[in-house]
Amino acid sequence: MRIGLTGGGSTLESIVAQARRAEEQGFTSLWYASNVAADPLTAMAIAGRETTAIELGTAVLQTYPCHPLLQAHRAIAAAEAMGRPGFTLGMGPSHAAVIRDVYGLSYDHPGRNTEEYLTIITAALRGEQVDFAGTDWSAHTRGPSAQATHPVQVLLAALSPRMLRIAGALADGTVLWMASAQAIETHIVPRITAAAAEAGRPGPRIVAGLPVAVHDDESQARAAIAATAGMYAGMPNYQRIIHAGGGTEPADVAIVGDEAAVRRQLLSLLDAGATDLWVQPVAVGVDRSDRAASRQRTIALLQELLTEP
Repeated sequence: MRIGLTGGGSTLESIVAQARRAEEQGFTSLWYASNVAADPLTAMAIAGRETTAIELGTAVLQTYPCHPLLQAHRAIAAAEAMGRPGFTLGMGPSHAAVIRDVYGLSYDHPGRNTEEYLTIITAALRGEQVDFAGTDWSAHTRGPSAQATHPVQVLLAALSPRMLRIAGALADGTVLWMASAQAIETHIVPRITAAAAEAGRPGPRIVAGLPVAVHDDESQARAAIAATAGMYAGMPNYQRIIHAGGGTEPADVAIVGDEAAVRRQLLSLLDAGATDLWVQPVAVGVDRSDRAASRQRTIALLQELLTEP
């Protein structure tokens, strides 16, 4: 079973130490947000050199602030610096509150913008000559693009029907956040697999990311998750996928309960069509020792599941 964790750390040393520890514990991947170490690519490259097999992926880098050719070059540089297979480029258009309100860029057509972006970057990562003129993005290379020694897999953060179509047609799959088993089965899988089949592409990878807490008091666990995931409640894209999954707030779709309940819920994600699990362990408790114990319970269960097919 493929299970990854949220990657991060306050220093380069802690990021590298986490990667080593996660690999030793048997986890198959770590997923880094765009703000890790201000920009995660350098830290990921160094962590990749200090490990041997664990996948290191971005979840996700924003598309709008970086031209797709430059993004391809950054990804290739990081993959080359790792010196081994295992770098995955997860990307997404982010949200209006970031792109429009922080960067001052238009967010009027995120679907079109993303489709053009993926058209360019995936061709560049395959080492092809790019000659594309779009409405939002254009690129014209004077020959084949540079290509990484080890192929870079591309995943798109896709929650809406259009983004899922783009992910299936152009990317290697999708990396999800806040999508429950219900949302994956009824909303995600049918759309992305149909798009991939129509484009003649292999079955897409579907990485399901959710907060997880093994704890005997479910209400206390959901309260701990609500305290750390409140930002998603105000983002329309996440609101829609949470509602599609049968919830109203982020904590509603989180995975909580004792070992048996959490095991059952994690397996339900795979039954719904996810190919990989991305877990963000959430510590629960009133003091440091309680929180450490609850997090260790979650890690221990995940390690058990790692040994299963």
